[in-house]
Amino acid sequence: MATRAEILAARILLVDDDAEAAQLLQQLLQLEGYSSVSVTTDPARVSELHAQQRFDLIVLDIQMPGMDGFQVMEALKADATEYVPILAVTGEPAHKLTALRAGAKDFVSKPFDWDEVFVRVHNMLEVKLLLDEARGHAKELESIALEDPLTGLANRRLLPERMWMAIAHARRNKTQMAVLYLDLDGFKDVNDTLGHAMGDELLKAVARRLVSAVREEDTVARVGGDEFMVALWEVTGIEDTAKVAEKLIHAVAEPYTMDGHTIRVTTSVGASIYPMHGNDADGLIKTADAALYEAKRSGKNIFRVGPVAASAAKSAFALRRA
Repeated sequence: MATRAEILAARILLVDDDAEAAQLLQQLLQLEGYSSVSVTTDPARVSELHAQQRFDLIVLDIQMPGMDGFQVMEALKADATEYVPILAVTGEPAHKLTALRAGAKDFVSKPFDWDEVFVRVHNMLEVKLLLDEARGHAKELESIALEDPLTGLANRRLLPERMWMAIAHARRNKTQMAVLYLDLDGFKDVNDTLGHAMGDELLKAVARRLVSAVREEDTVARVGGDEFMVALWEVTGIEDTAKVAEKLIHAVAEPYTMDGHTIRVTTSVGASIYPMHGNDADGLIKTADAALYEAKRSGKNIFRVGPVAASAAKSAFALRRA
C-alpha cells in the first residue's frame, strides 16, 4: 500500500493554457505537501514531457485552443507503454462522458471545489502507485515460478493476485473490471496431426497475440493446456467487455504459418464482470467458466458474457464467426 510520503512525492503534471489558473493549482497542491508538481501551458509538449518524466498523474484541461485535451489524450495513447492516469478538467459538464471515453480516468468540474480536487488527486495517485507496486511485486513473484514456463505469461498462481489488484482498484474507484476465460477450438487436432512440439509453438504464438490485443495494465495468463484467462484492469460494462472478447476472437483466428504449415484455430470465450457477476476472484472465474462452457456448447468461436441463466444478455452479446 502506498504511504502518504510516497503519494506526496509523486510526479504531477498540470496542463492548462491559462497560466494563472495552472500556477494557482500548483501552489495549492504544494501547500498540501506535493513536492513534484510541474506545469505546462503548451498541450503539444505533454507527450514529450511524459516520455521524459513518466508522470504519476496528469491534470488536463479539456478546453484549450490549438490542441484540446481530447487531442492530448489521443497523442498519449499513441505513445503509451503503461497506464497513464489522467484527471480531466473542464467547465463544460457535457464533456464529462466524452473525456472518460477518450481515456481520462476521472473528472473534475470548474469552478473547483478544492476539497474535491485534493481528494481526487490523492485517490488517483494512490491507485497509480498501487498499480506500480503490483507490477514490481509481480516481477518478484515471477522469479519464484509464477509465470508459465512455455509462454512466459502469468500462470494460475499469479493470476489471482493480479485479479485481486484489479478488483481493489475497481472497488476503490466504483468502476468495473472483467475476466475473460478462453479455450482454443481444434487445438487437439493440431497436436494429433502435427505433434506436440508444433502445438507448443502454436500456444506461444497465441499467447503473443493475446498480449498484443489488450492493454499493458491487463493480465494475460495461461491456466491450462490450451486455456487462457485475461483480467481486464478496468471496463465500462458489458459492451466494453464484449468488444475485447470479439477482438481476441479475431486475433486468435488469423492463420498461423509454422514450419511450412498453415494452421488455423479459433477460440471460445466466457466473460464475467465485477461487481455484476461476482465480488471476488473465485466467483468471477466460476461465472466466466460457466459462460465459456455455454460458448463451447453453442457452437464454438463465439463468446458469452455473464451467467448462463441470463439468456437475454447472452443472445445480445454473442457473436458467431464463420
